[in-house]
Amino acid sequence: MSKHAVIWIDHKEARVFDVHPDTFDGSAVQSPTHHVHRHPKGGEGGKEHPDDAKHFFHEVARALEAAEEVLIVGPSTAKLELIRYAHEHERALERKIVGVETVDHPSDGQLVAYARKYFRASDRMR
Repeated sequence: MSKHAVIWIDHKEARVFDVHPDTFDGSAVQSPTHHVHRHPKGGEGGKEHPDDAKHFFHEVARALEAAEEVLIVGPSTAKLELIRYAHEHERALERKIVGVETVDHPSDGQLVAYARKYFRASDRMR
């Protein structure tokens, strides 16, 4: 049986869950822009460092290395930015992505239940 993972991602954090039939293991990856204080440069007051997003997505990719199939969910554009990052920098992760869904802010239990239902339907289709 393949190993399934679901990731809920926004621009602040990524919650990663390895989903097993009866259990799940979870971890979180925090975005650097939300825990590293950066002084704005110039008159516009930009707060993000250019490498913050790349570093965040790199850490997310590391958290998904052991998965064989990945479902990406979240409320914002971060899920699409992760896919774009995977296409450009993490081809192995890109091949594992089996679905992308818009999901608001579920609890961990709701997210895992959603992933199990998704993967059951996906497995039946094969």
